[in-house]
Amino acid sequence: MREITREDIDALVGPATPHFALQLRARVHELIKDRPEDDELRRHGEQQMELLDRLALASSTARDSPKEARSRPGWDRMPSSAPVYDPLPRSE
Repeated sequence: MREITREDIDALVGPATPHFALQLRARVHELIKDRPEDDELRRHGEQQMELLDRLALASSTARDSPKEARSRPGWDRMPSSAPVYDPLPRSE
């Protein structure tokens, strides 16, 4: 197998949606799990895994978008506006 790159990790994470975030997180974990703790690529992978954890509890990626206002027309038909930077709370 060829050497894993940052671009490989970014290619997995970039198009991620809430529906597939945990599956992609598992793939990133497989790519980095055997790398040394202080490895730069491992740290990048762990950061992306954290992003995927948040995305799994979000309703959209909305990385650069503001949260939708509850006063927006149609809010009653929109079940959630949880962006990746402010995901829904984990159910315990």
